[in-house]
Amino acid sequence: MKLPVLAIVGRPNVGKSTIFNRLTKSRKAITSPISGVTRDRHVGTVEWGGRTFIVTDTGGWVPKTTDMYEIAIREQVEFALESCDLVLFVCDGQTGPTDVDMDIARMLQRSNRDVILAVNKSDSPKIDAEVPAFYTLGVGDPQAISAVAGHGFGDLLDLIVEQLPDTDTADLPSRPRPLVAVIGRPNVGKSSFVNAILGEQRHMVTDQAGTTRDSIDSVVTFYKQPLTLIDTAGLRRRARVKEALEYYTTVRTQKALTDCDVAVILIDVSEGLLAQDVKIINEAAGFGKGIVLCINKWDLFEKDSKSAHQIERDIDERLASFSYVPKMFISAKEKQRVHKVLEKVFQIYEERQKRISTSELNRFIEELMEVTPPPSIKGRDLRFNYVTQVEIAPPLFAFFGKYPELLTANYRSFLERKFREKYGFEGVPLRLTFRKKQ
Repeated sequence: MKLPVLAIVGRPNVGKSTIFNRLTKSRKAITSPISGVTRDRHVGTVEWGGRTFIVTDTGGWVPKTTDMYEIAIREQVEFALESCDLVLFVCDGQTGPTDVDMDIARMLQRSNRDVILAVNKSDSPKIDAEVPAFYTLGVGDPQAISAVAGHGFGDLLDLIVEQLPDTDTADLPSRPRPLVAVIGRPNVGKSSFVNAILGEQRHMVTDQAGTTRDSIDSVVTFYKQPLTLIDTAGLRRRARVKEALEYYTTVRTQKALTDCDVAVILIDVSEGLLAQDVKIINEAAGFGKGIVLCINKWDLFEKDSKSAHQIERDIDERLASFSYVPKMFISAKEKQRVHKVLEKVFQIYEERQKRISTSELNRFIEELMEVTPPPSIKGRDLRFNYVTQVEIAPPLFAFFGKYPELLTANYRSFLERKFREKYGFEGVPLRLTFRKKQ
């Protein structure tokens, strides 16, 4: 499912980061009364009224400046406009419309994007009375809100959801599954990996426009099996500044993760597993996607017979909760073991679709309860009476017992480990839910 994207834009110090934090129910973005404090790009997901969408927080946009920081902010806003479906234009109700607001409004008018105008800091009757002045910007009806107090946010979210594009893909070109996203930090070899796949295929079907304005999905075949490769490799034009490139990469990664069936995550063997890599893996697992971890540039690494084992051990220590993720040593540039990665992708895709019958699950859990039941707490029997698979892609299993709330985290992890030993699910996050028997 493709998630629509909302971009928050506006001049510095109008409260964009505070709005982002309230929408995403986080404190990820730094907030400060000092103008221009937002430097890092932030991307999050929002759920409201049965809809889910991506929201991006951009820096304050300052036109007509030679300051490199302000140029970077402007570039990031331009990229946000290219990749978003809807714009939330934020102004400051305490200052009224400014010349900079007017410049931004003109840019938004030229972008042909749908725009919602939010007048922030409207937290008193006196300021509310000044809100109609923002009609002069010519970008629609101004919505009075207070990001700090939460005033007007319910109505704002209703309006956002109403104007978001429909994500129904019924009229889109058919995209053979699995949908595969190649993800990773800059310069880990994503483009080389994609080129290796496309170059090796003798039966490329077509290039199809994706559901976003800026992506191209390549449909290829591998041993007569089609798959769709989601393009996440680069930009349609060269970024002038590093911050813009990083922002745009973050947005595209998030969108690709929400869309794909299997994420092929690349890391550079010379750099090892970094915090950003772990974050990407966490996000992929959080979305319930299949995962393959590829250690790339293996051809350039000085190694001996123990190198691969040592690297795997180091990665396992960092990814203790992701032991189910397969690790593969490859060289995308030299096309070494790239076809093995595709084989693994198809295997994981099938594992993600797998369904275990209720009768089989209950036979297994009955045997497990006899051998290793959950430890009793306060004399209460915590064994399960019934288990069933509720969903696939990703698999969700529901366990029923008298006191599910007393089950320890250690025993929940034990159950997941036993399920994997019995049924596999390599590369697939499992979701276990524990419910009270009625």
